[in-house]
Amino acid sequence: MSPTFRALLLGGAALACVGVSSFALAEEVGLDAADTNQVDRVVITGARTRTSAVAGLDMSLRETPQSVTLINQDRIKDFALTDVNQLLAQITGVNVERVETDRTYYNSRGFDITNFQVDGIGLPLIWGIQFGDLDTVLFERAEAVRGANSMMTGAGNPSATINYVRKRPTNTFQASGALQYGSWNDYRLEADVSGPLNASGTLAGRVIYANEDKDSYLDHYGVNRNVYGALLAWDATPKLTATVGWSMQDNRARGNNWGALPLTYSDGTRINYPRSASTSADWTHWNVKDQTGFGELAWRLDNGWQIKTIGTLKRFEENAKLLYAYGAPDKTTGLGVQGMAGVYPSIYESAILDAYAAGPFQLFGRTHQLVVGGQVSRSHGHEYEAFSDETIVYGPVGTWAGVQPAEPTFPDAYLAADQVDRQARFYAATHLSLSDKLKAVVGFNALKLKSKGFSYGVDARRDEEKVSPYVGAVYDLNQNVSLYASYTDIFNPQSEVDVNHETLAAAHGKAYEAGVKSEWFDGRLYVTGAVFTSRQANLAEYAGTFTDTLQSYYAGVDTKAKGYELEAVGAINAQWRVSLGWTDLSIKDGDGNKARTYLPRKTLKASTTYTIPSVRNLTLGAQLRWQDDIQSQDVALLEQKAYAVLDLMAGIDVTEKVRATLNVKNATDKTYLTSLMWAQSYYAAPRSVSVRLDYAF
Repeated sequence: MSPTFRALLLGGAALACVGVSSFALAEEVGLDAADTNQVDRVVITGARTRTSAVAGLDMSLRETPQSVTLINQDRIKDFALTDVNQLLAQITGVNVERVETDRTYYNSRGFDITNFQVDGIGLPLIWGIQFGDLDTVLFERAEAVRGANSMMTGAGNPSATINYVRKRPTNTFQASGALQYGSWNDYRLEADVSGPLNASGTLAGRVIYANEDKDSYLDHYGVNRNVYGALLAWDATPKLTATVGWSMQDNRARGNNWGALPLTYSDGTRINYPRSASTSADWTHWNVKDQTGFGELAWRLDNGWQIKTIGTLKRFEENAKLLYAYGAPDKTTGLGVQGMAGVYPSIYESAILDAYAAGPFQLFGRTHQLVVGGQVSRSHGHEYEAFSDETIVYGPVGTWAGVQPAEPTFPDAYLAADQVDRQARFYAATHLSLSDKLKAVVGFNALKLKSKGFSYGVDARRDEEKVSPYVGAVYDLNQNVSLYASYTDIFNPQSEVDVNHETLAAAHGKAYEAGVKSEWFDGRLYVTGAVFTSRQANLAEYAGTFTDTLQSYYAGVDTKAKGYELEAVGAINAQWRVSLGWTDLSIKDGDGNKARTYLPRKTLKASTTYTIPSVRNLTLGAQLRWQDDIQSQDVALLEQKAYAVLDLMAGIDVTEKVRATLNVKNATDKTYLTSLMWAQSYYAAPRSVSVRLDYAF
């Protein structure tokens, strides 16, 4: 560990506060979350639900001049959304690109999502990719802010920002456990215990654990995942709270994909595979251990202001032995697919220190809000490679489940990438109450980014800086309806290299959004509509592969995206919950041609549950996601027709403390490919069934 990293570690342990993001949802709406079976379900509404994920200012969803979607514990538990891939796939306008079993991309509004946060603190994904399936057991809810969000992320990417809100220690005792069993020997165990640790209640703790051990519908594949969380919160004084926490996810995958199935024969016709088909082998694995530690201090002043500091450490360890298949087989013999293999041990360390002050101030006889903050971070990544020089030859297509490639020999690993990224930013924003009906948000973010080192033979040096403004306004037409608009710059640093082995400069541009937000049925139903447009210059787009290293290179292209979204979330009445979201999108390049055609242009996300309290709180529910057709060009045109996936659930209280839930995913057994982002893909899971028992102490 470097001296700088060690110093930040000690500083992070000493500096503790409550996270930049918003409070637990149950607290926001005035509910006691100690026993979720004994209270009404949480309803997301525009005025009662609050977030600070857009500008660092505590605002209701209706006051926020951007599109925000939340998925809370009710939805997570009802539909067994045990990992973030399942969760994000249900969010309006968000697409999950499962290009491989253990490497996932996300996109929204035409562009890749690269901004991810925990409690409002950015913890960037390596290369913008999620390795393994991130478990949801540690989180109270997830927030998705669609559109550019440079105020709270530093980088203004016009896709979305995903913020996961941690579960926190509670001031009353609560404990729960869960057992789940599903198709393909999917075993899952959860435990969550929280409450005060001393008589006065000033010290509280929480411990969380989950284990999931499962096989798969895919040949060779299986995962064992252990998740741990521990948190302590201490009210040192009535106005000073210190919180420390640690979490770890240990994801061990075997028989995983690296790349996926070649989709066409040498004559360009599609290959028909069984849904279980995989190019992997039993000797492959992809193990990732992701640890995060944080310390926080929160001071609450008498004048309504609060000062918070957060120190966060993240260590990501990867150990992978991977097999990649390539080539277009002969249609008659099924031969022609070859493979390559490598061993990849890597370590990434990140340290982030964030501090800010927020509170009200008086001006011209009205009360406004102000936030001022800064952040410094350092990330250091070491990637090693041991690439086998043996050529692997696959058998005929259709025999890969029974006859798999033999494991080759590997040389000693060498250091392929050693890169250090440093980032510093300063931000400020104010929420101005211009009149009883008109509110405005004005702010800026000043970012400086420096990198040094090398990555697979490429000089990783960069030195970039940018000041990005943010302007938004919300006008209340009446008690139920508000109009809003917002604008921000796009400054999106990139790590991709061009054909000359040089790192591409940051993409830049502008993003606009306008819309309407409204509340109905006494505020229970939140309905929004938005139109948006964004332009990016020099956005990295895949352009080819180096023949000597097989690494990808990219070209900077100009891209314009525009479209509209409609969303309705909340409750029709006390028993009936609904969520409905529609996205219509257009993406074109600088010449006006369709771009990024592997992304759906139209998507629908819908969910509903109905609870009958008189029948042991019987809950029946369904969720649906639909997308139109997508295309990708390789040897021939690849196309995935429009499809819909339907999930069903039923839950009932067996006793006062035990609840049973049945989930049927892909109930219609729809066959479809997971993605066309690359020229390879694999089939999504067929129909599956799981049963879960939750016990609340």
